[in-house]
Amino acid sequence: MTISARLEALLRAAESICVLTGAGVSAESGIATFRGPEGLWARFKPEELANVDAFMRNPALIWEWYTYRKTVIHQAQPNPAHHALVGMERLVRDFTLVTQNVDNLHARAGAQKVLELHGNIERSYCVECRTFASEIILAKQGEVPTCRACGGLLRPDVVWFGEILPQLVLQEAFRASERCELFFTVGASGLVYTAAGLPLRARECGAYVVEINTEPTELSHRCSERLYGKAGDIVPELFAHMSESRKEQPS
Repeated sequence: MTISARLEALLRAAESICVLTGAGVSAESGIATFRGPEGLWARFKPEELANVDAFMRNPALIWEWYTYRKTVIHQAQPNPAHHALVGMERLVRDFTLVTQNVDNLHARAGAQKVLELHGNIERSYCVECRTFASEIILAKQGEVPTCRACGGLLRPDVVWFGEILPQLVLQEAFRASERCELFFTVGASGLVYTAAGLPLRARECGAYVVEINTEPTELSHRCSERLYGKAGDIVPELFAHMSESRKEQPS
């Protein structure tokens, strides 16, 4: 892989890095987008299931779908891109990982600072008192988990259609993009806003923005540099380059 002299210099010396990850990173761990032919669930569009109205009408059906999703996700394992990002985090003073993914794989790989824009499918909370459930809940068919504190319905802690992103998380993500020297967008389509605004804001504030994806996206022409290929190949190579170059610097 050939990288620019500018990226090489930043890998060696940047003290503030922000990374945005999207569905392409999860796909390399075998996690589908759940929009394809998934047996029973092929009859439904995600928009018909991932919303508050559907949950209140038929919480048992929604829990059955999310239990299926949770099972698939929990069986998946972090891939080389997840692990390489953990390595980068340990080398940089100010490192922020922002993800659109809800699969918790970054944390399972060992990432310490993860901003989850769309929530985390392994968490649940009560719709009445907002108490979080500490365990990963896999509901039996026809079962609707309830809150131990007040008896209210539990729901997955993910952002559903029609809901706003967690504002404090979003604000922190934009602050990280505004102060970083180097911004990576990895496996993100560039179609989902507000996340797609993060690399654009980083570029406006002077950061060098690098896109890593298997193909061009809506953001490609706005990025400083583009690296096409699998995240599981490119990110470990960048981490290895960063690690080597930082070892060579005088203490």
